[in-house]
Amino acid sequence: MNSTPTVAAEEAEPRKLRHVVMFQFKETATPEQVKTVVDAFAALPSKIDSITGFEHGTNNSPENLNDGFTHCFTVTFASEEGRAAYLPHPEHKAFVEVLKPHLEKVLVFDYWAK
Repeated sequence: MNSTPTVAAEEAEPRKLRHVVMFQFKETATPEQVKTVVDAFAALPSKIDSITGFEHGTNNSPENLNDGFTHCFTVTFASEEGRAAYLPHPEHKAFVEVLKPHLEKVLVFDYWAK
């Protein structure tokens, strides 16, 4: 039995645009401030309709290759138009204002899931 998906099956699955965001917080950020940021990010799916999925977590890799990034968030969209609506959305902009005072560095990587 062949376990490789057929071209037709791959085309039938809806495409998912993943927006991966990683944060390195300032050393001065308290655990309470970090929690406020995480909670604010986690609230966005209930406020922005174009978000179709959301996951987050903290680094637990034993490889020590995270370059200071501790928190990862994956936001899923059905289309580039959905992402385009999210980026300038007032709720996203309000979240960024909560984040900025505590952020040392950010990494953003978007891709179409296969």
